[in-house]
Amino acid sequence: MSRQDYHFTSESVSEGHPDKVADRISDAIVDLHISRQPEARVAVETLTTTNRVVLAGETRCEPQVSSEEMIETARGAIKAIGYDQEGFSWRTADIACHVHGQSNEIAMGVDASDDKDEGAGDQGIMFGFATNETEHLMPAPIAYSHGIVEALAKARHSGDRKEFLPDAKSQVTVRYEDGRPVGTSSVVVSTQHIAGLSQADVKELVRPYVAQVLPEGWMPSEEEFYVNPTGQFVIGGPDGDAGLTGRKIIVDTYGGAAPHGGGAFSGKDPTKVDRSAAYACRYLAKNVVAAGLARKCLIQVSYAIGVTKPLSLYVDLSGTGEVEESKLERALMEVMDLSPRGIRTHLGLNKPIYERTAAYGHFGHAPESDGGFSWEKTDLADALKGAL
Repeated sequence: MSRQDYHFTSESVSEGHPDKVADRISDAIVDLHISRQPEARVAVETLTTTNRVVLAGETRCEPQVSSEEMIETARGAIKAIGYDQEGFSWRTADIACHVHGQSNEIAMGVDASDDKDEGAGDQGIMFGFATNETEHLMPAPIAYSHGIVEALAKARHSGDRKEFLPDAKSQVTVRYEDGRPVGTSSVVVSTQHIAGLSQADVKELVRPYVAQVLPEGWMPSEEEFYVNPTGQFVIGGPDGDAGLTGRKIIVDTYGGAAPHGGGAFSGKDPTKVDRSAAYACRYLAKNVVAAGLARKCLIQVSYAIGVTKPLSLYVDLSGTGEVEESKLERALMEVMDLSPRGIRTHLGLNKPIYERTAAYGHFGHAPESDGGFSWEKTDLADALKGAL
């Protein structure tokens, strides 16, 4: 029997964290290509460091996207985050583009032809998870960690808190009793700030944003509320630390509360099952919980490059289910086509909706009217109940 009383910790990072700057640039380039050709193939990685950005990867798009367009898109992403500092600025950053055409061998394995449907863009395993701990069916530690850094960013963008700069991190430790979250035992926030502020100053600026995100009565004791524990955080972002696409995959998903297949999402078009199948697994897991079939649901799928059908589908309800997992596995395969094309069609993924996913998690958001976060819909709940 699993433990019922424990502490669990998750962290999040802001849009201005160097790795998230890289993720956003890569996803902005994905959106650029898909807006030009919905079926475009994109796999673009970004490196960020002191006033320098390097783009590398492979694409296929008609009409083609030029290097100059990708460079300007990168500048736009940096500007939107809010970086115009001496060590990293959208105006002056040296941006190099080394993106080239997609390998014909990869295209041959993935593309549909007369005798086969579109295959998976790579081999691998993907996971999806949902739990009824929070409104959006996400684990509490990662949900509140995201909420804190997002609240700081909104205050910065609005001008309410000009003292905050773009780079920030949060970490929330949640206390569980009888398997349910009941409070926090510690909260850590590190935020980049303007020069001249003391650690105590920053702590008081941060405090109300933490309090507004956490449920009432969840603020930790003063001794367990840590803000800028190093004392000062003026130099941040890519000027303080290099950033790379795909280096925050646990932040992107469930904060460590569920397994991760290992593949990053950002910079990849939706034919890459690293991204689209992970979205599909989250969609199915969320619908299982929304249908009342379980309090927790973990789903794994696996694929082989160039092969249309998933090789396996596995469900684990952690002892919280109202149905047998084997029956649920069969029902899930009935209610959704899990081929790469089937996923993209069902969730409407061939749209420029990816730049917005690059910060504060790919999961746990409300679905948007233009198709953004479509994998967060719970429109399969009734079909699942019917299939069972």
